[in-house]
Amino acid sequence: MKTIFSLLKLTLLTVILFAVIYPLAIYGIAQFAPNHGKGETISVNGKVVGYQKIGQKFDKSNYFWGRPSAVDYNAAGSAGSNKGPSNAEYLALVQKRIDTFLVVHPYLKKSEIPADMVTASGSGLDPNISPQGALIQVKRVAKERKLDDAKVKALVEANINTAVMGPETVNVLELNVALDQLK
Repeated sequence: MKTIFSLLKLTLLTVILFAVIYPLAIYGIAQFAPNHGKGETISVNGKVVGYQKIGQKFDKSNYFWGRPSAVDYNAAGSAGSNKGPSNAEYLALVQKRIDTFLVVHPYLKKSEIPADMVTASGSGLDPNISPQGALIQVKRVAKERKLDDAKVKALVEANINTAVMGPETVNVLELNVALDQLK
């Protein structure tokens, strides 16, 4: 009986620690984060259209496309494919993505497609692409929107984010929001 009582006390202590104190501590720390830990949203006319740090699916030809996603852009199931370059199934999938990309971008050669446009990121939710990945899409997007290539290229260049460490990136959602505002 004494052992059962000790185990019940330990269980109660653990529940209080991990179900009450720990979540409250994390919530308190989140209040010092940008947007109070609720994620950095992007809004258009007061309506939230997405999150800055979570990739979203754009597959219409009048928008810039992001990286492919191993989880179909489902933020609840963030994961990579865990398939490497020696996996035949993975290689076939990448080749299919290359073929699809070339059909929609007939002016490109296979060697001109950056890897980030045909391979999923580790999380499957990368919101960014390389500047090269955005620039090779300029011709298609400009044609679909009946805009001058130079104007769309300038928009891409204005949306290149430079980091202190790491490569330059373009946030696809921010670029597409700016594109919708372009006249």
